Amino acid sequence: MTSSVPAPTASKPLGRRTRVKLRRVNSDYSKPYPPDGDNKLWWERLKKALGTRSSDFVNATLVQIQNASRLPCGGISDTSVNAVLAFIEGAEPKNEVEAALAIQMACAHAVSMAVLSRAGGAYGGDRHVAMMAAAAARLLNAFTAQVEILRRLRSGGTQVIRIERVEVKEGGQAVIGNLKAVPSAHDR
Repeated sequence: MTSSVPAPTASKPLGRRTRVKLRRVNSDYSKPYPPDGDNKLWWERLKKALGTRSSDFVNATLVQIQNASRLPCGGISDTSVNAVLAFIEGAEPKNEVEAALAIQMACAHAVSMAVLSRAGGAYGGDRHVAMMAAAAARLLNAFTAQVEILRRLRSGGTQVIRIERVEVKEGGQAVIGNLKAVPSAHDR
């Protein structure tokens, strides 16, 4: 028996993601370079992906991503850095503040997944598993808060109150529309 699963619909088609290759400089740092060799175009794509015009911001971000996206029991990898970049690019930051928040979100996600993978194996017994699960829960709560902060940042923090039903009794009055307080003669 085969079942047909509908394909997910995207609001806009996914384009080619910005990627990096890493050349190891020392045990703690690798120099990112373009995978296709076109340095200028690659750098502009990185700027666009990070929502900035600042090369310094791109440089600092690439170092931060490397520091935060190390795989468990491993070093810096192209895969982990490119996964964080894809997450950031998917958030479509419009400026450096949104990019910083997207970087934090991507890193919180990566770390929480690493912690959850350690909680799954019984390294150190029940107490260790409970500590890992608690740490993962805190990280996932932080991630959820960051998603909400990004939503508020983009929407301007405005709230909309929608009234579904209004009941006006006999002799009552109702006003529909946007209301503004008019200063009285006393207030002027």
